[in-house]
Amino acid sequence: MPTLDGEQQRRGVLWGIALTLGLLLRLWFLYHPMPLDDDTDVYAELATNLFHHGVYGLQADGVVNPTLIRLPGYPLFLGLIFFLFGVGNFTAAILAQIAIDLLGCWLIADFVREHVSERAGTWAIFLAALCPFTAAYSTICLTECLSVFAVSLALWATGRVLRARGEGGRDWAALVLASAAMGLAMLLRPDGTLLSAAVVAAIAWVAWRQRRLRLGCKTALLCALLAVLPLAPWTVRNWRTFHVVQPLAPRRVNDPGEYVTYGFYRWMSTWAVDIVSTGNVFWKMGTQEIDVGDLPSRAFDSAGQRAETAELLADYNEGKTIPPALDAKFAALASERVRAHPVLCLAWVPALRVADMWLRPRTETLGLDADWWRFDQHRVESIEAVGLGLVNLALLGAALVGVARTLRDRGRTRWVVLPVGYVVLRCALLSTMENSEPRYTLEAFPMVLACAACAFGWARRGDISS
Repeated sequence: MPTLDGEQQRRGVLWGIALTLGLLLRLWFLYHPMPLDDDTDVYAELATNLFHHGVYGLQADGVVNPTLIRLPGYPLFLGLIFFLFGVGNFTAAILAQIAIDLLGCWLIADFVREHVSERAGTWAIFLAALCPFTAAYSTICLTECLSVFAVSLALWATGRVLRARGEGGRDWAALVLASAAMGLAMLLRPDGTLLSAAVVAAIAWVAWRQRRLRLGCKTALLCALLAVLPLAPWTVRNWRTFHVVQPLAPRRVNDPGEYVTYGFYRWMSTWAVDIVSTGNVFWKMGTQEIDVGDLPSRAFDSAGQRAETAELLADYNEGKTIPPALDAKFAALASERVRAHPVLCLAWVPALRVADMWLRPRTETLGLDADWWRFDQHRVESIEAVGLGLVNLALLGAALVGVARTLRDRGRTRWVVLPVGYVVLRCALLSTMENSEPRYTLEAFPMVLACAACAFGWARRGDISS
């Protein structure tokens, strides 16, 4: 039986191999990049205007106008990179993201090692480092990479907070790091609030199980207060600039007073479930024509409703805009559909939308056609998409097995509260979004990978008490 030093040495070698392979995978994605995203240009412009003009805004007609459509976390990151390595140096930003992403892989693995077993921790480092979905997004300048890291850091730090609470002590450094992770998540994306809710709920739940609810609630409240502190300057700035209380970015990415087509969005939410519809309708709105032939049959209740929908889209296509009168007609159509089929529109469609985000082959990872099943048109792309889909299904299936094994072992149920709680909250949020995009599940992958490692590396020994 190896000594402790031998175990640590073996772990160091295996983890080093995993991280090296993970680095090579990310470098491969760097030189085989995903398609560019318009949001990258927005973040870069916000960063440049903030650091060079002192205004957090976007240019229009040569004037930088303040905005609050995006949270400041990622523009600040890009601005710092541009300040250190030159404006527009996206390569430096991507290399920094790769390093951050690999650190996140280590945090996931160390969490699993501490709370499950050495073997599970080794599985976790390989799964996290070689996960193609998170690796791909570390090489594109969007918020996903840093958001995934924030979740990984929160998972690791909250695990230490809960362990210390179980041993009757406090880990102040871990509590501060958990709060920092929660604050970072909220500075990057509005849905970062889900991480805060999951962490606070996990701390309170474990305290209730230990019959220390009062003390646990104090810890959770302190953690939450520390987490929201970074949002205070942003909230004050928005009040002074726009005279609105806006601690996060608005869901519809609109500045105060800007017109929003709520009726159109509500109509889409009654039938849209997949990324194909997102591409054919949601992304085209305001810039391209929308063909009624691209809508699935579930978008209509009858031939008459199809004709009505075609007429509304024809009105839109004339100017590629949706004025208030037309938006009201879309809202009326949505209300008509909900009245006729409330269960379908309010339950089944949202559930199918969430399932599509989780289960559809992640074709955007390699820039593949979203219609992946058309083997006659692009056989190689379809095979690649099927492969990615099988990898995705394997990870999700393993995660479910890992959770089931953990719940059967009463000595280790504490650690699984945060991953399960966070995934449930995220699914609830995703069900409300009409634009299905698989990347919206990416922030939950640290939790998925941690649970999946337990399916492969389970060890029957009680590391922690319930």
